[in-house]
Amino acid sequence: MSTATAERGSGGVLALAALAMLAVLTLAAVGVGAALAARQRVIAAADAGALAAADTAIGIHPGVPCTVAAEVVAAHRATLVACELEGVVATVTAAGSVAGVVVTARSRAGPPR
Repeated sequence: MSTATAERGSGGVLALAALAMLAVLTLAAVGVGAALAARQRVIAAADAGALAAADTAIGIHPGVPCTVAAEVVAAHRATLVACELEGVVATVTAAGSVAGVVVTARSRAGPPR
């Protein structure tokens, strides 16, 4: 058996290996993209919740500041973890998860000091 005959079909195996590696890298990139999108969603939820709580504490909107913050955070598909008020300054912590990994974000809002 010659060397050329022994190596027949090795190009096909190499091509399949390259396609498998490309598929793995694509799936990894999609997973990282989903995680980053979830992280940004939780950050936006915390920011919006803190602004809503501060606006309510100041009197711009009616209601209880932390209740309003919880509603805003929930609208962003996140969970309110903590809501603290110091006068009219609100600090909100929101959480969400992607693929079982919990992502949290904390935001503070109120009038300038």
